[in-house]
Formats: sequence, structure tokens, C-alpha cells
Amino acid sequence: MEIQDGIALYRIRGLVIWGFRDQRQCVDYLFAGGRVKTGTLVAVNAEKVLTSERDAALAQLLAEAQYKYADGISIVRSIRRKYPAAEVARIAGVDLWEGIMARAGKEGTAVFLIGGRPDVLGQTAERLRAKWNVNIVGMQDGFFAPAGQESLFARVRASGAAIVTVAMGSPRQEKLMRDCRASYPDALYMGVGGTYDVFTGHVKRAPLLWQRMGLEWLYRLFSQPSRLRRQLKLLRFIGYYISGRL
Repeated sequence: MEIQDGIALYRIRGLVIWGFRDQRQCVDYLFAGGRVKTGTLVAVNAEKVLTSERDAALAQLLAEAQYKYADGISIVRSIRRKYPAAEVARIAGVDLWEGIMARAGKEGTAVFLIGGRPDVLGQTAERLRAKWNVNIVGMQDGFFAPAGQESLFARVRASGAAIVTVAMGSPRQEKLMRDCRASYPDALYMGVGGTYDVFTGHVKRAPLLWQRMGLEWLYRLFSQPSRLRRQLKLLRFIGYYISGRL
């Protein structure tokens, strides 16, 4: 275990994960000093760890990301098994994004939204403004040709955004954040997957009790049986946990 800026860093399967005690500590850290941190903020769960082990490009993207936090309960339990004294909590990406947006609205931080369907993106922006008065300086839905990336990056750069959130699913969102950050490094980039759909009510989250018990993944499986094949792949991570190869 290492300590950086007062935050414990833990290593799981080669990935350095920031061990925030709770969501508030994470948000406070990102906004400390009067300006939001720059870099890339990435949620880490067991599925992403396993995918990175067979996808060298994703592995490099994760290694280069400045801030990796424990989004999955399996990662939290793995940290606690490997580091028994660890004080680390699961921080759901949906909740963290909302916490960051609320703080951004309070402080007038410029935000650029990328990803999602056009209607969902529009609803997300409308609700962010209504709920927290978020200063949205630009938007782009997730349906654009690869040839349009450079134009998008130019718009992000011209907007002066301090936070860029990207809802495109992994690993596409990580790749876009890497490339956009190379063009415009003066922002915090956050990959948020299906968060816009959840925020606007198009996708229902597990009940709070399921979330607190760390069973949100099981609720999603019941809701979407097609996810079974993806869940079965996680047996390899369970093997790592049981054997202590973390």
C-alpha cells in the first residue's frame, strides 16, 4: 500500500486503485485547491480487470489513467482481502457522477457532455441545469463517425471545459478520453457508461437495499438475463480471489 495526497493506493491484479473511504472524500479530493483535478477518472470492476488482461490496448489505457476507483463490490472485497486494514468503499459510478455534477453546479465549473442517444443527452443536460444549475458548455451524442473526432476535440478545447464526461461504454469511452485528452489536457475526463440513461429514468437501478448489500450486479442479471454469459466470465476473477492471486 502507498499513500498519495493523503489517499491510500492499493494494487489489484497490477492496477493501482485509489482507496477512497467514501464518495464525499473522492469528490472533495477532485475539487481540492479551488480547481478540479485534471486527468482521467475510471471506474474499476472485475469485468474491466478481466477484459484488460486479454486486451493490451485497454490495459495500457487503464494503466495510464490517473484516478481509478473501486466501482465494483468484488474489487472492494479483493482490496480488503489483500490489505486487511484497508478502509475503502465501493463508489458506484452513477452516484459519483451525480456528486461531481452537484459540486460542479455549486462552483460554476464548466462541463462538456459526450455520449448517449441524442434524446437522452438532451434530457440529461436539461435535468442537470434544472437540478444543480450545471454550467454545460458543450454536448455531443455518441452517434458520430470516427472522422468527426477531431472536430469534437476542437469543440471541447474551445469550450474551456474543466470536466468532460463520456457515456459510450468500455473500452470505447476510455479510448476517446485518451485521444481527447491528448488534444486538450486541461480537464478531468470521466467515463460514465450508461449513467445518462439511469439519470434520466430510461434505465432503472437496483433498489437501495440491493445496492447496500453489494448485489446490484445480481439485480441487473435478473432484469437482463442476456448478461449471463458476461457474468459467467467473472468466475475467473473468483478464482483469483479464492487463490489469493490478487
